[in-house]
Amino acid sequence: MSDHVYKHIELTGSSEKGIEDAINRALEKASHSLHGMRWFEVTDTRGHIDNGRVGHWQVTVKVGFTLD
Repeated sequence: MSDHVYKHIELTGSSEKGIEDAINRALEKASHSLHGMRWFEVTDTRGHIDNGRVGHWQVTVKVGFTLD
């Protein structure tokens, strides 16, 4: 294993499609301004209820990235 030092941040993505899509949206958006993202951990999952059904998902992830 390499001797990396990581910084981590929290991101929250949302999606009407599902949990995985919410995660992917958050990571894709972050990739425009962050580089070196290496791992993520789901820390919270919640959603919005619309007429007794899931309206959309919100997923918070902790994202680790290597420092230069």
